[in-house]
Amino acid sequence: MTEHSPILAPVVILIAWSLVMWLWMYATRIPAMNAAKIDTKNLIGGSGADLKAVIPPKAQWPADNYNHLMEQPTLFYAIALTHALLGTGHGMNLWIAWGYVGLRILHSIVQATVNRVIVRFTIFSLATICLIALTLHAAMAIF
Repeated sequence: MTEHSPILAPVVILIAWSLVMWLWMYATRIPAMNAAKIDTKNLIGGSGADLKAVIPPKAQWPADNYNHLMEQPTLFYAIALTHALLGTGHGMNLWIAWGYVGLRILHSIVQATVNRVIVRFTIFSLATICLIALTLHAAMAIF
């Protein structure tokens, strides 16, 4: 069995969670599109933003969150892989990485259900602090 850095586990879990949100997005969006009488079989062009005008906001929330999971978490993936390559993806850095992933999952659940902005902002800020800590630790290891 090949040895690997433990920080790769939170990376895999956050990617898996992103795919769960992809499923959730379509599980809510397709019924909303059908209810809005959108003829998806003959629909040409358009974007997810176009749907905001015709489907209920709550049906759009999982899609908004899926888009968010394609944004800041890309920095998490990069810094986690940096720690894996540096050999610093264990101990405190591993706990911080798990904290980031847990907070991002919690952020998803809040955004896709109740969508309270202040709660989302607080969770997002805490996750960003985790990302800052991982970045500082990598910088300390490199420099």
